[in-house]
Amino acid sequence: MAAEIKNENGIIRISNTVIAKIAGYAATKCYGVVGMAVRTGKDGLAMLLKKENLDKGIKVKVENDTVDIAMFVIMEYGVNIGTVGEIIKGNVKYQVEEATGLKVGSVTVNVESIRVN
Repeated sequence: MAAEIKNENGIIRISNTVIAKIAGYAATKCYGVVGMAVRTGKDGLAMLLKKENLDKGIKVKVENDTVDIAMFVIMEYGVNIGTVGEIIKGNVKYQVEEATGLKVGSVTVNVESIRVN
């Protein structure tokens, strides 16, 4: 379901894909994040997504003008996962609220893999 913003001029609908792309770009700008991930069906391995497919690694749920976001990321080896996760949450929440005007209820960060160079 798309998010709706009602005002005196009419209704603005923001699709979940747009919200997911905003969240994906905000997350990938954080230090320690390699990119977004999606699990493959057969073997369950996490696959790194390209920039144009960031929304595939993010699930967006909109209820009563509140957005809940679940994202699946790949992080660099050696970073503090908890700290980077908190930074991602804060950055995503801020960017989505600023860009859409919607309230973000929760951001869940799932670390799918660690990239070792």
